[in-house]
Amino acid sequence: MTEVTGTPAALEAIELPHALASVARWAAGPLGAARISSRRPTADLSLAREELATCHELAEWLRAGGSFRPEAVEDVEPIFDRLALAGSVLDGEEIAAMARTLSALRVTDEELSRAAEHAPRTRPLRVELPPQSVDRVLAATVDTDGYVRDEASPALGKTRRRLRESRKVLVARLEAMLTNLDRGSGAVTVRGGRYVIPVRRELRSRIRGIVHDESASGATLFVEPADTVELGNALRELEGSEAREVQRILREVSGRLRDVLPALQAGWEAAVAADDLAARARYAVHVEAQLPALASPGASLTIRSGRHPLLLEREHGGGPPVIPFDLELDDIERTVLLSGPNTGGKTVLMKAIGLIAAMAQSGVLPPVGPRTRLPVFGAFFADIGDRQSIAESMSTFSAHVAVLREVLEGADAGALVLLDEVGAGTDPAEGGALAAAALQALTGRGTMTLATTHLGALKRVADADPRIVNASLQFDAKALTPTYRLVKGVPGRSYGLAIARRHGVPADVLAEAESAVPAGEREVDLALAELEERRGALERALEEVSGHEARTARQASAVAERERALEAREAQVRAAEREAKRAARRATRQYLLEARRSVEEALALARQATDEAAARSARRLVEDAIGRSAPDADGATPPALPRGELGVAAAGDRVRTPVGAVGTVRELRSDGQAVVEMGGVRIVVDADALERVEAAEAAQPVPRGYVATNHSPAAVTVDLRGLRADQAEDVLLRAIDDGVRDALTELTVIHGKGTGALRECVQHLAAADPRVFDYHMAPPAGGGAGVTLIRLST
Repeated sequence: MTEVTGTPAALEAIELPHALASVARWAAGPLGAARISSRRPTADLSLAREELATCHELAEWLRAGGSFRPEAVEDVEPIFDRLALAGSVLDGEEIAAMARTLSALRVTDEELSRAAEHAPRTRPLRVELPPQSVDRVLAATVDTDGYVRDEASPALGKTRRRLRESRKVLVARLEAMLTNLDRGSGAVTVRGGRYVIPVRRELRSRIRGIVHDESASGATLFVEPADTVELGNALRELEGSEAREVQRILREVSGRLRDVLPALQAGWEAAVAADDLAARARYAVHVEAQLPALASPGASLTIRSGRHPLLLEREHGGGPPVIPFDLELDDIERTVLLSGPNTGGKTVLMKAIGLIAAMAQSGVLPPVGPRTRLPVFGAFFADIGDRQSIAESMSTFSAHVAVLREVLEGADAGALVLLDEVGAGTDPAEGGALAAAALQALTGRGTMTLATTHLGALKRVADADPRIVNASLQFDAKALTPTYRLVKGVPGRSYGLAIARRHGVPADVLAEAESAVPAGEREVDLALAELEERRGALERALEEVSGHEARTARQASAVAERERALEAREAQVRAAEREAKRAARRATRQYLLEARRSVEEALALARQATDEAAARSARRLVEDAIGRSAPDADGATPPALPRGELGVAAAGDRVRTPVGAVGTVRELRSDGQAVVEMGGVRIVVDADALERVEAAEAAQPVPRGYVATNHSPAAVTVDLRGLRADQAEDVLLRAIDDGVRDALTELTVIHGKGTGALRECVQHLAAADPRVFDYHMAPPAGGGAGVTLIRLST
């Protein structure tokens, strides 16, 4: 990575290490945290862009509810170094560490595999790991504490079984000898790798053997009895066999690990890098950081909703909320002069700008908003804080001048320079002149420079050079408290005398001080005060306008919401209307079916009646019930039309008969009958069965197929010619209904000869209808095969 140049203390001055430490707390393990803490800004534009884009892509997935948690890995680099030496052998604990590391690498690889589906830029972190057989070998060789398992080899298992048996026999022999010699004097122990028993010095003569050690007081000797020396020798031989077999196994496993060392190292490096990336992404989500656009050195700078990273940590820890700032410098503007009172936040703001740039170039998404644009700086210079050095006999001003010299020697068009209280520490006139010359020199080179100052002379430098701009942090003149809101283009007042007045400095002293302020300074201060007042008024007006716009927007939203509600209600009403009509049609159909069945039953009863008057009475009762309850097309009972003396119709009315024919009422009889004329033919029907029609509807022609030939109930002619079979059936059924109701004795049905289909339909219907007493073809003189005569039951 190409690191930036500049004063080594610059990154310390803007507290980059502290900011990176805040990011490192999101790491899963110490190696990931250390990797983040060691990050430094890069001057490589493409590398910085790729680092930020990868981090932003992963952060976006985490914001959407994704999860990416690589496993922490141990620091096994020393083990890698040992494995790199040919013939080296790892001990059991080192092999156990490699087993844990390989297991962590598997977990991280699974996390990377899943993350790559949502954050494709993480794919390059995946590497090919050693085969799974290596995991099995390590697991079969050592346990979690590094002890070589008995199952590591058949020879080792056999040797250890013999070793345990031999040790058991030897210890049992020694315990028995100790009990016989001096009951309760101690226990079997080991000295110099040999099993011994403790013997008091005065009892030494009672047992033969080899003394291997004595107690600190000399009162107890540790003796290996002569009778157990051979058992001890056999035990030592078995221990040697065990050690040789363990060493052989460890050498074999170490060789196996050495064969896959490159894959192990690559996987370990990927795991640390993945932990580093995951921590940076989680930090970005935590501070709501957005992806800044990085540009080449010398480009313009735009920061939206910038916040100081360390102040954010205090806010999240319960501190005061951080006020975001916006700063935009075009391609011409290179120097910003921050002025205003102390405690106003000028130094914090300047540090925040430098820290945001340094973090972005270090691959960490800084706490900024969308549409932030940062140039990549090739060098960072900073002179912040008191640099007085007693050891080097340097005053504050001398220390600042030494740093200023380094800045002027090293800063170029691609550098970022931060100068706190530039020109301070000496005579204001000389300090201001030196600071102005230095700032103009840096501006001429194209160096991006931010400087804080209280010197009035410096505030006027921007008037003569468009590349230098004034800026200030707002200060509440009434409360004398900072607001920390950045205002570009306007220098800030120092408020020194006002703050002194608030802290109780005597009025006469303040009056003397005010009179001593140069007239030019007082004029500038008064102009700035007036400007601040106007700006405050403008901001209040803008807030009122914004509030009005917000209220208007809310009202418009409410109106739109009501319109949407009305449209939805209208749609519901239309849907309900359609459903009501469908329901009405269903109800009408059901009613007609039931009415027809009721009429059929009533007619059957009428035929069984003892006299015609009773039959007519039955028919009128049924028809009255139908007329009162029949629903219209929408399911409602139609309103009654004006009625005549005996029913719904009066003489001269246009009416529709029960079979659908339209005619004119010519006579209303006292027995409830009406004479209706249709096309020059008169028929007699029940007056209550007639339906009045409007004039327009009455003008329609009489439907074809059903024509009454005279007003006598003796016979009616039905003409079916030209109709389809289904139409003919409907007309004939209505004719039979009316004929039975009106006590007709015969129907003459004209169907024509043709193909014989209508004749067959008529005769089939007549044969099936119980109201038909008889039917037959007419004689040749009456139409022959083209006419069927139907006799009705009376």
